[in-house]
Amino acid sequence: MPVGMTFETATRTLDRDAIVRFASEWDPQPFHLDDAAAEASPYGGLIASGFHTVLVAFNLVLASSDWSQSSMGSPGLANVEWIKPVFVNDTLKVRVEVLSAKPSQSKPDRGFVELQYTIVNQHEAVVARYRGTLMLRRRA
Repeated sequence: MPVGMTFETATRTLDRDAIVRFASEWDPQPFHLDDAAAEASPYGGLIASGFHTVLVAFNLVLASSDWSQSSMGSPGLANVEWIKPVFVNDTLKVRVEVLSAKPSQSKPDRGFVELQYTIVNQHEAVVARYRGTLMLRRRA
């Protein structure tokens, strides 16, 4: 993957049911679960969990890429930032930029690609961003 390459994913809208369903199981805070509590919160309305936002982005990137045959997992994420809340019916997409690509020093069948993920809403406002490293099988 060439350094500097960019791409953009399709979109996904988060409705109330999806936000509450995710939060019920994984992030049960009142501003993710209860309309009245969310309206009284600093956010003024129900918002998605930041973890939900990142997982939606992850899913959108997987659907937009052709890595399924070459993916070997990931050693991790870095610099996860939740910048703006994601409200009910916000529509998200992800802009991805290749920051670095290098072959493994110990295993020649694979390489590591560092990516910057920027998640934006329907107003083009950045709501979250993070960096991730993919371990990919190299071509022969």
